[in-house]
Amino acid sequence: MSVTTVSDLTGRTGVAVDPHLADLEIPVISGPQCQGDLAIIPLAMVATRVHVRPGAVRVPVPASGVELLRGTAMGNPHMLVADPGTCTWTTAVQDEDDLAIGVIETSAPVYLLHREHGCTGVAPGSYVVRRQREQADEIRMVAD
Repeated sequence: MSVTTVSDLTGRTGVAVDPHLADLEIPVISGPQCQGDLAIIPLAMVATRVHVRPGAVRVPVPASGVELLRGTAMGNPHMLVADPGTCTWTTAVQDEDDLAIGVIETSAPVYLLHREHGCTGVAPGSYVVRRQREQADEIRMVAD
């Protein structure tokens, strides 16, 4: 199994991250994971609360990536990148908690890139992409 580094991925996609992250190896995870204000959760874990709407259009994720969410504090996007033909994305979801941005379905590892957070790998499967919320003086969305 080959190991992908941040510099390998940024070289293939053109999506930049901070230079001090370049030599890091990217883990590929099949469980829940977070990147700043985003959470990636296996669909099976939240299937009673999150549903893809019938007739949802699933868009292929190009090698150049899809912007999932732009951070509110610094304005840097969370990008989903995949090898051509391996991943689809839809925003046609219903979420009882009103946190879901969309659902990805992938047959090969895909990656989330963010300028400041670096990269994380997502193993093949179906996942919900959700905003994170936090409890401070009140429950609110995490601002990245």
